Amino acid sequence: MAHVPKAVLYYSPKSIWSSVVLLALNEKGYGDDEVDLKVVDLSKGENFDPTFLRLNRKATVPTLVVPLENSLSDEVESRYKALNQSRTIVDMLDKSRSALSRTHTTSHAPAISLAPATVAFTSTSNLLLDLLHSDEANPNNVLYLHATDDSTLKVVAAEMVPYLTSKQEALAKYIADAEAGKYNVSVNVKSFWTEKKDATDLLLQFYGNAHLAQSELSAEDQAKRTELFAKSKVAKDTIKGILTQLCKEVIGPYALGDQLSIVDCHLMAWLSRILSYSGVEVADDGAVAVGKLEKYLGSELSAEEKSKLGTYWECTKTRESWKKVYVGGLH
Repeated sequence: MAHVPKAVLYYSPKSIWSSVVLLALNEKGYGDDEVDLKVVDLSKGENFDPTFLRLNRKATVPTLVVPLENSLSDEVESRYKALNQSRTIVDMLDKSRSALSRTHTTSHAPAISLAPATVAFTSTSNLLLDLLHSDEANPNNVLYLHATDDSTLKVVAAEMVPYLTSKQEALAKYIADAEAGKYNVSVNVKSFWTEKKDATDLLLQFYGNAHLAQSELSAEDQAKRTELFAKSKVAKDTIKGILTQLCKEVIGPYALGDQLSIVDCHLMAWLSRILSYSGVEVADDGAVAVGKLEKYLGSELSAEEKSKLGTYWECTKTRESWKKVYVGGLH
């Protein structure tokens, strides 16, 4: 049998967009021998390593490196391309394992199609995907905006400070090693590292003061903390608005009806992240999960929104793909 070069997925287990791709891999039935999975430890700054930056200059995960179709035979040297957007990756995974695919995957699992079945469904799917991947809906932005008062700020800081410290140390080492000649990198890469480290330094400075009461802060730091709490409220109101828009478009029980589709891989991961912020646990049923979500948002959802989100959550956590990706809990 001819050797077929494998694709390589660089991912982080707790990355929302990595989870999207992992869900798609499992839903499509790809075999374990078809894609190499390589963990990128974001807390150690491995995504800023010069080797990884050659694959993805934005230093983000997931990144899927795939062999080009015209270089799959033993007679030619294998050539590869890197895909860095979860939407692009999932679309490729869906098309590459189907009844019409010529990539000859080794798995014997049914090759279900995740693509929308009609033009109307395609339009709805694209609308939902655009919404989920908008800056306003990005759960990673909310990550830094959990805190609404001094007590919740301490909780956020307890999680963020170790992560930010490790990231800061990694970036400082990359910069120092480059200056010492260990890495032969461009000026742009050095500037990229410096920019990321400066941003991390500012966040560390802010969260490093979380143990101090407002009265113990300088006037400047008091203003920064007050501004953060205000932004946190706005961020939660924005998420509430996103949920309202999603519920208007979702047909139920899944996004496009009874059958799971491409957009569900994105929506399941997105909702799981938002629910994790709300303190929801895997064992929680739809009603409990929605109740915790409302408490987190600080506002009540409509009856229809509660029903749709509760049902969607119930369907999500019964999927074998979801159970595998979220075996350690929500993230």
